[in-house]
Order: sequence, then C-alpha cells, then structure tokens
Amino acid sequence: MFDTIDWTKPWLAPLRLVADSVLHAADWLGALNDATNTLGLHNHRGMPIRFVPQAELPPGTAYEAFISATGRVPTRENLHDFFNALVWLSFPKTKIQLNALQSAALEASRQSNLTNQSRRGPVRDAATIFDENAALLVSRDVALVESLRTHAWQHAWLAHRDDFIRDCEVWLFGHALMEKLVKPFKSITAHAWVLIVDDAYFEMHGEAKRRWLDAAVAQSLAGGLKTADFSPLPVLGVPGWWDRQDEAFYGDTTVFRPKRQNDRSN
Repeated sequence: MFDTIDWTKPWLAPLRLVADSVLHAADWLGALNDATNTLGLHNHRGMPIRFVPQAELPPGTAYEAFISATGRVPTRENLHDFFNALVWLSFPKTKIQLNALQSAALEASRQSNLTNQSRRGPVRDAATIFDENAALLVSRDVALVESLRTHAWQHAWLAHRDDFIRDCEVWLFGHALMEKLVKPFKSITAHAWVLIVDDAYFEMHGEAKRRWLDAAVAQSLAGGLKTADFSPLPVLGVPGWWDRQDEAFYGDTTVFRPKRQNDRSN
C-alpha cells in the first residue's frame, strides 16, 4: 500500500525520516512498536503506547477511551491508520494531549449520565477535527495570518508570496488529510491551527524544530479547543505545494472562496 505515496511531495517531507524505519519492514506494525519503544512513548495515564490490530478494540468501546485506558492504538492495515501512526511518532505530545481531552470529555459525559459514547459533544468534535484534518500554520507575521483568516488568498500567497515563504510554515497534522493528499486535488481544505512564533523558531532546524512545535501545540491545546478555533486552509494553495500558482489558480472561487459576511469562524 505504500507504493502509492509520493514522498517527494513537500507536505510529506517532515514525515519521511520517521516513515523510513517502517516503509520497508516485513512487519510494519512491529516496526512502529519498535519506534515507540525507542522513543519511550506513554499516554496521559503513563501506559506505554502500542499499535495493535483493530480486532483488539472491544465492541461498544470508544476508540479514544480504549487508547486512554490501555495505551493501545487500534490500527488497520490501510493508509489512514498508517499516517495516524506516523503522526503519533512525529507529534507524540500533541497526540497524547488530544487523547487526554477526548478521554476527559467522555468521562464528563458519563458523569452527566450521557452513557451513549456515540454522542460526541463539542470538545470531542473539535478534537476529532484536529486529529483528522488539522494543518499547523506557523507564522511570525500576524498580518499574513489575518489575510488568510479573511480569505485574502491572493494577497497572502501571490502578492506576498516571498514574505509567506520566509515568515510562515505549514505542517500537516491530520492523518485523514494526509491520506487525501496521496491523490491530491485542488479543493482539499484543512482546518488550520495557528501558532504565532518569534524569530528564534526560524533559527531552529530539522528535529529540533519538530520537537519544539510538538510541545508548543500540545501546550496550546491544554486549555481545550472548539471548532471556532480553526480557519479553513486550501492546502494546495501553500506556495510551492502545487504547479502554476498564478492569478488564475488563486482566482478559482470554488476553492479559494471569499469570506462570507455572516461567517463567524476565524
């Protein structure tokens, strides 16, 4: 299944180092667990993280609750769960924080006698969106971020293209988003989570930058999250992520939609 992935794509570059140890393994699930052992990964309850077959998830048990209680991550042999595992290895602190939020929301539902675990609630909804479809928009230029929030796509990505390349980065986090981008199409849109950074961030490189980002995102989630915290981001508009990003490309309003006057989202 890995043969369909084009690792030369810029949005996959941060994952390649982690993926290399898994891609050619005869037992890729075992290779993932070797990596978790090396990293010493534990969930928010101190349980070691282990990737296990989907069949180990008991019927009627919520996926997030199972991970919280056991440290075991049910994993199917498909690209969706493969990318999920790579995100665990790349952004472990953030994944742990998300699972802690989801677990707390489940517990709150039980305390309120909402015993139906299929009733997700606003925190679980937002955490699931983050887990599945988030992109991290990292910037030291608040004005460019505001341009994207207000859907001034051509201003941020065409008129100020060089500024964006110098002062901003986009890191994929959502594993469903990564799966969709195996066969990319123009309208793929992420839920952007914004982090404003200073110049010191851009002086870091490679693994040091990824580790710092993981810790910063996890900390930003510690107080909770809601769906209004996200901003839409058509990811193939990111400079350098697609061919012929000219005025006509960004002028396609079916993808790069103008901000609606009654749109209250960020």
